[in-house]
Amino acid sequence: MFNRPVRSIQDFLLSTYFADGLRITIGVLCPSLILAQFGLLQYGMTLSLGALCVSVVDTPGPIVHRRNAMLITTGLITIISIVVGLTNSNVYFIGALLFICSFIFSMLFLYGLRSAAIGTAALLIMVLSIDDIRPWKEVLVFALLIFIGSIWYTLLSYFVYRIRPFRLVQQTLSDSIHEISEFLRAKARFYHQNTDYNENYAKLLQLQVLVHEKQDAVREVLFKTREIIRESTPEGRFLLLVFVDMVDLFEQVMSTYYNYEQLHDQFDESGILAHYESVIIKIADELDEIAFALKSGGVPKLPTSLIEDVETLRNEITTLEINNKDGKYNTLGIIALKNIEVNIENILSRVKTINGYFNKKEKKNLKPREIDVERFITRQSIDLKLLFENLTFTSSTFRHSLRVAIVMLIGFVVARLLNFSHSYWILLTILVISKPGFSLTKKRNYERLIGTVIGAFIGMGILVYVHDKHTLFVILLFCMIGCYSFQRKNYVVSVLFMTPYILVLFDFLGMGGLSVARERIYDTLIGSGIALLASYSLFPNWEHQKLKEAMLATLKANMNYFEQVTFLYTDDAHNMTNYKVARKEVYVTTANLASLFQRMFSEPKSKQLRMKELHQFTALNHLLSSYIATLSLYNKEHSFKISSFDDLKPVVNNTTYLMNLSIEVLNSHSTALSNVPLIRQPVKPEKSDEDSNDAIIHEQFDLIQKVAYDIFKLCEKIKI
Repeated sequence: MFNRPVRSIQDFLLSTYFADGLRITIGVLCPSLILAQFGLLQYGMTLSLGALCVSVVDTPGPIVHRRNAMLITTGLITIISIVVGLTNSNVYFIGALLFICSFIFSMLFLYGLRSAAIGTAALLIMVLSIDDIRPWKEVLVFALLIFIGSIWYTLLSYFVYRIRPFRLVQQTLSDSIHEISEFLRAKARFYHQNTDYNENYAKLLQLQVLVHEKQDAVREVLFKTREIIRESTPEGRFLLLVFVDMVDLFEQVMSTYYNYEQLHDQFDESGILAHYESVIIKIADELDEIAFALKSGGVPKLPTSLIEDVETLRNEITTLEINNKDGKYNTLGIIALKNIEVNIENILSRVKTINGYFNKKEKKNLKPREIDVERFITRQSIDLKLLFENLTFTSSTFRHSLRVAIVMLIGFVVARLLNFSHSYWILLTILVISKPGFSLTKKRNYERLIGTVIGAFIGMGILVYVHDKHTLFVILLFCMIGCYSFQRKNYVVSVLFMTPYILVLFDFLGMGGLSVARERIYDTLIGSGIALLASYSLFPNWEHQKLKEAMLATLKANMNYFEQVTFLYTDDAHNMTNYKVARKEVYVTTANLASLFQRMFSEPKSKQLRMKELHQFTALNHLLSSYIATLSLYNKEHSFKISSFDDLKPVVNNTTYLMNLSIEVLNSHSTALSNVPLIRQPVKPEKSDEDSNDAIIHEQFDLIQKVAYDIFKLCEKIKI
């Protein structure tokens, strides 16, 4: 077994986070380093500033989108640097311009995160230029240097991509597999004796959100990359097959949901549940091996010991069944153990299949799969109609944009009144902290404060005890890489690296050392305070305002998923793309609901409405999708058929009816309680394997109906 700390470091060094950090550091540092050799450091710093602004939009995604975003940003920041440079001597005009630009660029959130990043980059160059008053000729030179620096970084990023066009997909896919392995470990903890079920379930929901985010990131780069979709390359087919199989594997992991408390009551004494936990953790380790192999270019090998462990587990269940003559163990409990073991075998089989894809000879012979990729990706067109439709207080984006504009103006006035030498830090703090929701603003606020204070003390310690310029440069380089590497992974760590990096940089430029650290802390405190107060009191966006929409979306997605899985048993020529799109929507809506639930905990108690009911609703919908996934696997993995679907029609129709009723109740605000019965369908006694399969399928449909009923009764109690 590998050493986890060492593997974690290796994983990070091979990740897209470190690759981004290294690329941005090179892009930002090189112009200054080169021109400094010719005594032109001031020009080099301006080039670096242009590169830094463009790097804001260079986040993982299709190279076409990244390239277009960087070129748009280049033009935008060049124009803004000219306009601000020519007008910043007039404090009233520049204040009005800051207000207008803050509002317009914040509205770009409507068109997705990359568009929002373009707005952030534009505001960044504006804030950094706002106090820099110079003659108009120098303003034009400054703008030209910003333009050249931006183009330099764009070319660097494009060149790095062209060297290894599949690298980003490999890294992103690797990250998504790692999150699935963590999800599997959380599942394994349910088999641990004396585990806290509620705490572990909450952890499971958090991980489900992460799995969705990572899988969505893979779809973004995988399905929108021409080299993979349009060109028939072995590497492209390999990556596509691994991702498709990993999504199916995650569905298998999702399907294993049982009453773990009852299992522990029955089988803790036998010790078999500890063996389940051990085997599942080992499978999770194998997924980590696959994830690492994708990054490192290696070939994962499935250890024979794991295959033997699964065989041993199967024998233990058989022994348990044979020795159960006194009826100590419930028959349903033993059946549950068998089902879990079979599912483990299926997961292991899929892991072995994915391992086989890494074989160099097999890679060349992999057959492409026909995938309607357009149905699995979301495209956001720049439609001005959408912008005009959101110019109303009912739009959360409009309220956020107006809040940012007002707060930036307040920050500008405060900075002018205090007259600090680096007062633009107040505006920078407000810019990076202000998020659409209160909980996100609060989280980013704490992260910024903690990182800045700790980083300032570290920076002061460096400046006090280290005086050698070469050593300081190495520290500067290390802090830059750390800052840019962690800006998407862990913002606290990013800011912790950023503050010493800025302090050492200012020391190099002869612009003060310890006094700059104190000022940075003061400015951060002021900016953080203004942003947090505004998010609470100025057109706030509370998470409970999105509850109804998120709950309805989850219900509709589960209803559609159930419908598509039902078709597996009734339609031999069923369209699997429809099924997979429905499955994806369930993952997306469930993750969105779970994420909303988590964010509500960061809000004031008075705004945490219906938390108990929301927790129950989230848990029941997770259970519902797990049961539906199990039903789909009975058909897809075990090829179970139903002898007569007519017997099941009443249960199926009633389940759909219950889900529709739940949607109607949430929409209608009805307070009247209805009495909707459960349909019970008798099953014939088992006489053959086919009858046994019928009984299993009947039971699964019945379980789904019961959960749909529980959701309906809960929706009747919820008043939104």
